[in-house]
Amino acid sequence: MDNATYSYPSDCTPLTSCKAARKPAGSTVVNMGHSGKAPNDYLVWSLCNTLYVNFCCLGFLALIYSVKARDQKTLGDLRAAQECSDKAKWYNILASGWNLLIPLLVVVLLVLLLVHLGSTEGTFDFFGEDGYQSFMKLFSR
Repeated sequence: MDNATYSYPSDCTPLTSCKAARKPAGSTVVNMGHSGKAPNDYLVWSLCNTLYVNFCCLGFLALIYSVKARDQKTLGDLRAAQECSDKAKWYNILASGWNLLIPLLVVVLLVLLLVHLGSTEGTFDFFGEDGYQSFMKLFSR
């Protein structure tokens, strides 16, 4: 068969049906990604708070939401990733605040105790010459 003798309609291509496959599909939309910035997941901060083992496991809760935020960001659901990121941030703030508050309270209470014991008369004097001896007399009775 010669190419010159074989004729087919000009609007058809091989392996497709004529005219049915040639209908215009309308418009095509291509998403090139989100124009906004991807939310943070605060994973390192959450790990630090988790390893510190703080009150009510707030660091562990922050770690859970950080991993969820990272998973949602990977899946492309930026709204859910932002919600989990916000929760992780607030749990991290609470955990960090608690991690700083408790040692500061202990130091303040210790200083107040030492100042009170040093200023009272009639009790053993930690800051005087005989502080250790008078302290040990309490246990030698």
